[in-house]
Order: sequence, then C-alpha cells, then structure tokens
Amino acid sequence: MSRKTLLTFIEIDIILHRLACQLIENHNDFSNTVLIGLQPRGTYLAQRLAELLANKYHIKELKLGLLDITFYRDDFRRNDEPLEATPTTIDFLIENKKVVIIDDVLYSGRSVNAALTALQTFGRPKNVELLVLVDRRFSRHLPIQPNYRGRQVDAINEEKVVVHWKETHQKDEVYLVQKQAKSN
Repeated sequence: MSRKTLLTFIEIDIILHRLACQLIENHNDFSNTVLIGLQPRGTYLAQRLAELLANKYHIKELKLGLLDITFYRDDFRRNDEPLEATPTTIDFLIENKKVVIIDDVLYSGRSVNAALTALQTFGRPKNVELLVLVDRRFSRHLPIQPNYRGRQVDAINEEKVVVHWKETHQKDEVYLVQKQAKSN
C-alpha cells in the first residue's frame, strides 16, 4: 500500500479555524443551532469544532450531540460480521433548530442519508447543513453535497481517505491510501 499525506496537523488546525469562522458567519451566536457529530469518526471533528467555538471564539451555550447511525444505514444487514453501535448522546430536541451534521469524510453519501433518517427521532429541524473535513467529490451514490468542507479530494474508488486524530493516533493527519494490485 502506498500512502500520500493530504493534510498535516498544521493544515488541519488552519482548516478547523476556517470552518469555525464559517459557522459563526452563518449561525452568529448559535442560539438556534446545534452541532451533531456522526459516530464514530465524526465525533473528533465535532468535538474539536465545539471546543474552538466555545474557547477561542467565545460562543456560549453551544449544543453538541453525537449520533450513531449504525442501524439506520441501508447496508447494515449486508455485513458478514455483527455491527457494534456506539452510544447516541443528544440531550436536546432539534425541533425547529438549525442542525449542522459533522463527519470526517464524505464519500458515497450513505452515512449522511442515514443521519437524516436518524435525526427524525429527535424532532423536525428547521434546516440541516453538512460539514466535512474531506469531501471525496467523485464518489457519490446519493445527491448529497457539503455546505462546509475542509478539503476536496479527487480520489478514485481504489483509493481510501484515512483520517488520524491525535486522540486516537497521537497526531492529526489525513492520508490518501492507494491499494497495491496483487501480483501473480
């Protein structure tokens, strides 16, 4: 497998600040806006943005929830191995709120589609936006586009975008991994 660095920890930090500023431009004080990180990989991005908004940009009373979409996916029955859900942590209603769904990589759009279905359990939002760290723009199965993106990548299907967060890998980095063809 070959690996190419797409984003270094410095670039990720710059992107996080840019995304936070874009959110502030569109949502002001966040009094009618909630952030929802998709479990498991969108949680780190959502938590980082919430921390930045609260500590660096002094947004008060910011609501952050974490949503598990495992059993809302249209392909969850297709796996040979049993799936493990992660806890959903949303202790507020989203009725008439502006919801920002946050995930690390937008690939086919199926996770976002599942999130839209799962969110209905918590009320009917006023509107929904999507924020992603990496947008793989040529891989969509569904007509879903991000409102906010950190980096756009033109990756082909044999390539995979891998996000490492310092919370799990001791360093923030994003890679494009190319699988090597098997030789005979």
